[in-house]
Amino acid sequence: MVKRWFPLEANPDVMNQFMWGLGVPEGVGFCDVYGLDDDMLAKSPWCPSRSSPSSCSTRSTKQTVGNACGTIGIIHAIGNAVSEIKLVDGSYFHRFYKQTADMDPIQRAAFLEEDQEMEDAHSVAAAGGDTEAKDGVIEHYVCFTCVDGELYELDGGKPQPIHHDRASPDSLLQDAARVIKTRIVEYSESLNFIVMALSKI
Repeated sequence: MVKRWFPLEANPDVMNQFMWGLGVPEGVGFCDVYGLDDDMLAKSPWCPSRSSPSSCSTRSTKQTVGNACGTIGIIHAIGNAVSEIKLVDGSYFHRFYKQTADMDPIQRAAFLEEDQEMEDAHSVAAAGGDTEAKDGVIEHYVCFTCVDGELYELDGGKPQPIHHDRASPDSLLQDAARVIKTRIVEYSESLNFIVMALSKI
């Protein structure tokens, strides 16, 4: 039987409290991106983080726990910016990225399935949103990152990172927006697109 967690609300406050409790310094956080045109993107408090050359291949995680995509998205976002983020020594994330550094995405997924500390933290975060935590949602989190001048999409439901196009750390938000706009057209019947950026706050 597949293990299932309650889903995380797509809310920067919820996600920030969650990751701050796991060792991300409070000077780093998620913020809402309110629009994908150039004017709105320019107003986003985006401060790029540069990923190390190997981070895309070593920081992706397969999702094998139902409704865990929010947590997987956070793990992808932090893991691919960890060279720019000073994690709290001895914290969960500090230990997690060291313990799983040599694992492939499937091994990392198995590690998470058995990780009671993460399951408990996720449960607290899932209960902390404004909407009632319930099973059976169809929404899904993905993460965009720039590695070696290339744009990748990290999706726990996919077997490997998805390469999109050339990109740069300084234009990552705009580069990802182009892909997201295409996705919105592809799923035009859905109204549930939410975009957040990980930045210095």
